Amino acid sequence: MSLPALFTAARRDGDDLVVTLGTEWMQGRTSYGGASAAIALAAAKAAHPDLPPLRSAQIAFVGPLGGEARATPVLLRRGKNSAFVGCDVTGGEGVGLRALFLFMASRESEISHADLMSPAIDGPEGNLIDPERLPQGFLTNFDLSVWTQEGATIRRWARLGERDGLIPDVELLAIADALPPAAMSLAKQWGPISTTTWQLNLVTDAIATRDGWWLLEAKALHAGHGSSSQTMTIWNRDLEPVATATQSVALFV
Repeated sequence: MSLPALFTAARRDGDDLVVTLGTEWMQGRTSYGGASAAIALAAAKAAHPDLPPLRSAQIAFVGPLGGEARATPVLLRRGKNSAFVGCDVTGGEGVGLRALFLFMASRESEISHADLMSPAIDGPEGNLIDPERLPQGFLTNFDLSVWTQEGATIRRWARLGERDGLIPDVELLAIADALPPAAMSLAKQWGPISTTTWQLNLVTDAIATRDGWWLLEAKALHAGHGSSSQTMTIWNRDLEPVATATQSVALFV
């Protein structure tokens, strides 16, 4: 079931959003983090449709999610220019994800600074992974390029195979975690991983791209003792920066 189909099949229970996460969205014993975070954001926006644009998302991956999952949003504070909404996503084993979203309208400021360099990289065409080579699970929902690597930095183009009808920021959150941890590119062998915390900050109100393609980058800052810390950047198809992020990942290799 694609992400648009998953939301179409979801049901509302008051402010709660109840969805079913099938095997096509699983990553090991839990659901793919981008999909779980997108469900939490969709629930927050459905419960409070007049929110300003999404500015920041703090996500904690607390435990496994799969099968029926319930997203419960709570408006924590609403000011003149911003709003905080929390959302827990629970399943059969309790809380699987806890999210805190900041929605904030743009305003005039004398401060303007940009230091997000666009990488010199070809577009996705001609470097796509054959879908038949993708392992079963959440990756089958994406079109992906072969990633490039420079030291402990990896990049790849990604888009959802089916995305019609998705709210732009929900689509972005779903796509934003489609790279493996950068530290795994340094491993001698692949093994289990688990993202623990993730913060994503939007740097634009214009969440848009061409043909659904986004360029994802992950850079390992430190890895050791079974965990890694990395930064992440997302550009649109025209290599305009859209979001930055930090992520902590547990490594079982």
